[in-house]
Amino acid sequence: MGKLTAAITGVNGWVPEYKLTNHELSTMVDTNDEWIVSRTGIRERRILKGKGLGASDLGANAVEGLLKKKNLKADEIDLIICATATPDMLFPSTACIIADKIKAKNAFCFDLMAACSGFLFSLSTASMYIQSGAYKKVVVVGADKMSSIVDYEDRTTCIIFGDGAGAVLLEPNEEGLGIQDAILKSDGSGRDYLNMKAGGSVNPSTYKTVDAKEHYIYQDGKTVFKFAVTNMADVSAEIMERNNLKGDDVAWLVPHQANKRIIDATARRMGVGSEKVMLNIEKYGNTTNGTIPLCLWEWEDKLSKGDNLVLAAFGGGFTWGSIYLKWAY
Repeated sequence: MGKLTAAITGVNGWVPEYKLTNHELSTMVDTNDEWIVSRTGIRERRILKGKGLGASDLGANAVEGLLKKKNLKADEIDLIICATATPDMLFPSTACIIADKIKAKNAFCFDLMAACSGFLFSLSTASMYIQSGAYKKVVVVGADKMSSIVDYEDRTTCIIFGDGAGAVLLEPNEEGLGIQDAILKSDGSGRDYLNMKAGGSVNPSTYKTVDAKEHYIYQDGKTVFKFAVTNMADVSAEIMERNNLKGDDVAWLVPHQANKRIIDATARRMGVGSEKVMLNIEKYGNTTNGTIPLCLWEWEDKLSKGDNLVLAAFGGGFTWGSIYLKWAY
């Protein structure tokens, strides 16, 4: 019997139909297609339209598609972890709501909040439940309705974010495949540069906070960019060094889709060519916790069993990290 690891055995993504293009954004705020593309690499993003729809709807659609692909029943799931920065409500957890919507009656559920790094933090957490032998079928969902916290009069943030979700199934593996290593880091001093000021216990919601637009994303772009370029690249290089990997050994870099310049810098630091970098920022923008699973979903047919993948992310907190895994199918 080999060492037990947690392997991704299925992946699915879901995005809303509505496309918010750079051209349409230029009619809402002072910007243009060239300005956005040159700074971010984004041309359009998906927006969830409809009254009463939230992150749980994005996530439930992603998970239902995953179960269908895997020919699984919802009551076979042991655990659902939802990585989200835009929960349906403060409580109960979005994971609980997703479980109810898909009728996953036997799963225990919780949310994990680490901003854009949440999917990686959740993936690492889920792997521990598998490796311990406690559970056999764990679903990790990354789902965010970023349009719900974006100020469409602020051109520094509204151009970046979109809505979407992705989900993966983790199961035990004894072939040496699956998650091999993870390096996850945080620095709470970054809270001043990327946050949502109001709505928490320090600054509860009032008419004043709403009028002051303090329930929208605030970002000090230059500072965040500087930290992200350095830390996402460093942690990706670190996980390669720790596992004796060279650029040629890596089949794919799966980066958080925040900014193409940050992604390019990470690939250069790793010695990985652009042909090995998963990119969909152009059509989805930054879906926060949805970016990495959406990439895996879109590239699924290009992945081969045993491929070395490096997943990397950076988010508010600050939070950042990298996971090294071997593709299991």
